[in-house]
Amino acid sequence: MNAAGARTRAGRTAGAAQADPLAVDLGPLGGFIGYRLRRAQLSVLAGFELALRELGLTPGELSVLVVIARNPGLTQSDVCAALGIQRANFTPLLHALEADGLAIREVLPADRRSNALRLTAHGREVLATALALHERLEKRITACLGEAGRAQLIDLLRQLETL
Repeated sequence: MNAAGARTRAGRTAGAAQADPLAVDLGPLGGFIGYRLRRAQLSVLAGFELALRELGLTPGELSVLVVIARNPGLTQSDVCAALGIQRANFTPLLHALEADGLAIREVLPADRRSNALRLTAHGREVLATALALHERLEKRITACLGEAGRAQLIDLLRQLETL
């Protein structure tokens, strides 16, 4: 691309970023399920990150804490499978939880190559606080959708998980 083309593209991008999003014609994007899911995800994720900022937890870390709390003794592989996390991505996440004193690994006597995962007392406290903070976000979402709409959305999203 020539320099003039780069300037034109940069100019359009800068101008588009300043445009009113309601005034932009999205064409068929507005009806794409994937597009709408992504926009909704970004909105909910921003609220989630704001709600849990004081604890320094990410959505993935909260998910792992919940699964470990509800299923103490699961192996790393079990947690990865339950949450759809790649093992290569899970290892640094678990290291961070351990470094923060939230979770521990215990060698399984039956298989010394595997570790059982448990929350520490501090991990249980942080999880309780995180869930209380997250509940506020869930209430905002429910206020937007209504109880029936929330239940319907959860059911529809669960159906899409099987694609």
